[in-house]
Amino acid sequence: MADLPRIAARDWTSQPAYLHPAYKSTPLRAPSRPLLPMRHTLSELAQPVYGHEDIGELDHDLTRNAVRNGAPQGERIVVTGRVLDEGGRPLRHTLVELWQCNAAGRYVHAVDTHDAPLDPNFLGAGRTLTDGDGRYRFLTIKPGAYPWGNHPNAWRPNHIHFSLFGEHFASRLVTQMYFPGDPLLAFDPIYQSTPVGVRERLVSRFALAATEPGYALGYEFDIVLRGPLQTPMETPR
Repeated sequence: MADLPRIAARDWTSQPAYLHPAYKSTPLRAPSRPLLPMRHTLSELAQPVYGHEDIGELDHDLTRNAVRNGAPQGERIVVTGRVLDEGGRPLRHTLVELWQCNAAGRYVHAVDTHDAPLDPNFLGAGRTLTDGDGRYRFLTIKPGAYPWGNHPNAWRPNHIHFSLFGEHFASRLVTQMYFPGDPLLAFDPIYQSTPVGVRERLVSRFALAATEPGYALGYEFDIVLRGPLQTPMETPR
């Protein structure tokens, strides 16, 4: 059988640590022995194909994709950016998914017991395909901060989770996008576990050009999948 294609290695030095004591759940799941590389099979390297017909008309618009009897509460924002490879080339027709809490800091999930209101008009999840220039675009609500119990008076900064695929099915990557100027970043062990000089790539940029005048402010967040400028990703659990 022909050799399997070689995939560019991830820059692991830029990734959050497996073990970061300040992030209290990592000692419970960090490897206790050195990792063993495993060769992917050909079936794992087959990239899924997502056609435009598989993406709903409102899947990218979290302000409308779950509306029942009115608009969701909170500040409307546009989140956009490009998905790039290690050479700065756009990755076209790539599936980008996101999920987040609502403006009050609560997720639509059974395990979220935060004493904050649920929004019946906000699901907190969306997906889209990048265009010919590798660009994605979501319309959503700015998420709130929420307590998470990692340490006394611990609060997660405002953030949005992203999930996307690289060149093959086994390369699903997950990351978080933060907002500029958030004072909670200095106290967040998840953000702080990423090396200095790299963690800044997780912070979006305010972009006036991306706003919808009179309706929603804009933020840009480019995602680089591989190479020395790779966006930090969450390590496997």
